[in-house]
Amino acid sequence: MALLAMLGKAGAETLLRTRLNADIRSTDPGTNRDANTDGVIGHVVEGLVAFRDDTSIGPMLADSWTVSNEGRTYTFRLRQGVKFHNGATMTADDVVWSLKRWLDPATQWRCLSEFSASGIARIEKIEAPDPQTVAITLDQPTALFLPTLARPDCGQTAIIHRDSVGPDGKWIAPVGTGPFKLAEWKRGQYVDIIRFDGYVSRSEPRTGYTGAKDVKVDRVRFNVIPDSSAAKAGLLSGSLDVIMSLSTPDLEGLRSQPGVQLSITPGLALTGILFQTGDPLLKDVRIRRAIALSIDTPQIVDAVMEGTARANNSALPIGSPFYGEVQSHGYQQNLVEAKKLLAQAGYHGQPIKMITNKRYTYVFDSAMLVQAMAQAVGINIEIEVLDWATQLDRYNRGDYQSMAFTYSARLDPSLSFEMLTGPKASQPRKVWDNPEGQEMLRQSMMIDDTAKRQALFDEMHRRFIADVPMIVLFNNSELTALRKNIKGYAGWLYPQPRFWGVAVQ
Repeated sequence: MALLAMLGKAGAETLLRTRLNADIRSTDPGTNRDANTDGVIGHVVEGLVAFRDDTSIGPMLADSWTVSNEGRTYTFRLRQGVKFHNGATMTADDVVWSLKRWLDPATQWRCLSEFSASGIARIEKIEAPDPQTVAITLDQPTALFLPTLARPDCGQTAIIHRDSVGPDGKWIAPVGTGPFKLAEWKRGQYVDIIRFDGYVSRSEPRTGYTGAKDVKVDRVRFNVIPDSSAAKAGLLSGSLDVIMSLSTPDLEGLRSQPGVQLSITPGLALTGILFQTGDPLLKDVRIRRAIALSIDTPQIVDAVMEGTARANNSALPIGSPFYGEVQSHGYQQNLVEAKKLLAQAGYHGQPIKMITNKRYTYVFDSAMLVQAMAQAVGINIEIEVLDWATQLDRYNRGDYQSMAFTYSARLDPSLSFEMLTGPKASQPRKVWDNPEGQEMLRQSMMIDDTAKRQALFDEMHRRFIADVPMIVLFNNSELTALRKNIKGYAGWLYPQPRFWGVAVQ
């Protein structure tokens, strides 16, 4: 009997149960997708390159690459022996087929526009000189080519097998090279992925979406649980093992639970106060600077994020390899100087409307604290609470005086500035309309030299702080709660799960 029990236990499937706050949109990476889709399918597919923990680019299905032709041609040497989930061995022909599928407008790939005439560069040619080599030629050099290939929202520009689509080219299911295979998608309930026993792992330590992907469980189930209270109850009862993307208030009831451990990782998302620099009142930089000098950023961050994040006035996140000594200098609270600037600007209590929302508690709380601190120097901020969809529409139209806002993660420093920088006349959502800043941004996207890019980002930071188009407050942290029997989980800068290297004990 004891032997039978041991055999039964040895044969039992190891299951890791986690939570999605909403169902995935599809299984076709980089097309009909959202963040949840990216997170699930990122376990199933892989691209030529991938982001490391520090947002630098590392090899994935490509072992190495060279750049020639004045920065226009990338030649990738592929890893040997990589298997698709159907058992076929990956060759350069599969890479060429996958890339051409992404570039076909009929695929509706999210990142197709990046490789169009108006994007970062147009792909002129994709060739396979031999079964282990792929060469891609661009119409112009760009520092964003590899980071764009690696973007999770681009589906990592996944290399997939032709069996992923039918004879008519319509999507069936991903036949990828990842450490997990898609097992079952029960819409509205769960998505199951299972260990791919034929997976050929890289040898480097796990980092970002590359490195070793050693699978220690047989199955991962992503349960669709929209209600956060129900998810927390599931974790405490033992029906869930992992909950990602927690809000700061969620931590309150979990910190003291003996069966729960927390993972708190600095992230890339950005929260701050936006100013409409074309507004009749706020077009005066002295008033914008006075608001910046009236607030105590570290105090706001400590209060709002409860010790899970650090103050940061830079457009570059603290975790970026381009965040350095220059980026650490921002605004220091100086009430005397703030009052002096207001007097010079002729400000005498005119109301400043600040839009916020309650979907993200840290955004609402930040707005309330900025209002209270600014009042100490005589700045009259009036808070207007909108639902998130309405606020997002107002943001996109540039229809606001000021607002507390949050941006999702950007993995390349050029893209961190790009989401803020641009001409308001054609891109009203952009907050920093500075021609010199736009030119430096353009150069940062073209130059692949690290030192030259750093110099550009340093100067952009100085001018951004001087212009005060917004006050960056902090980068959000990735907050995850796990049961104590979950071992090996590691959060990273990007808000996506990685369940390779994770064990249930």
